[in-house]
Amino acid sequence: MKFRVVHQPTANHARSPFRVVEQTTGREVEWVNRYLDLECLRRVADLTLRSYAQHLLHFIRWWESVHHTDAIAADALTESTLLDYVRFQSGQQPEFSGSTINQRVAVADRALRATFPGAPSQIAPGLQVSYWRRAPMGLGRPAPAVSRLRVREPKRTIVPLSVDEVARFWSSFHTSRDLAIVGLMLLQGLRSQEVRDLNRDDLLLPEAQIRVPGKGNKPRLLPLAPEAVQLLDHYLRLERPDAPTAPLFVSLNLKKAVRP
Repeated sequence: MKFRVVHQPTANHARSPFRVVEQTTGREVEWVNRYLDLECLRRVADLTLRSYAQHLLHFIRWWESVHHTDAIAADALTESTLLDYVRFQSGQQPEFSGSTINQRVAVADRALRATFPGAPSQIAPGLQVSYWRRAPMGLGRPAPAVSRLRVREPKRTIVPLSVDEVARFWSSFHTSRDLAIVGLMLLQGLRSQEVRDLNRDDLLLPEAQIRVPGKGNKPRLLPLAPEAVQLLDHYLRLERPDAPTAPLFVSLNLKKAVRP
């Protein structure tokens, strides 16, 4: 069997628009989609829901390759289920990063515990840390607990760019459109997806402000740096196609204006 994630937009806020289905028949993987619906009910952002669906897609593909079924019963889960899943990922080529493995295991763990609350706790000595869990409201004695299963993630070493590298970076952009896109991310701290989602009406140049639709569809109003205002003004007056399209940034080499 082959599985994939499909996007099915819906006005029902209790149903996730991202579904994990069997590719040939379109049959839904019930327990996975039930968990995605639960997260959707919590008003998790669509981008987060999509990442959850992708992580669970990887887990269900592994589970089916081992058990030859996508259905999971409580008695099929053991204390080493997630450890076996980590072992499988660690043996793949190219090698997965520690953060990728931890994200997939964490999502699978939450989904399994939500669907099968009585399933055995995952035990993996060496991959878990013992600690004392505080009682709710600080009342009562702390209780011993074990952290979730995790592999070690190497610490990132941030090396700043040299002056020549910065100069080469900026000289690689030849239009105000590209410079404005990069400037919004560097000067305003916008995410790449937030820049892509900007519409023309979100730009308030007379007030030097911009309305950003962020995660969870929660808009926020940000001040624009003078350099960003100058680049955006130049792009709108001289480069942006005169087309009645909503997106702020559109492709300049197409007759039909589309998002970059």
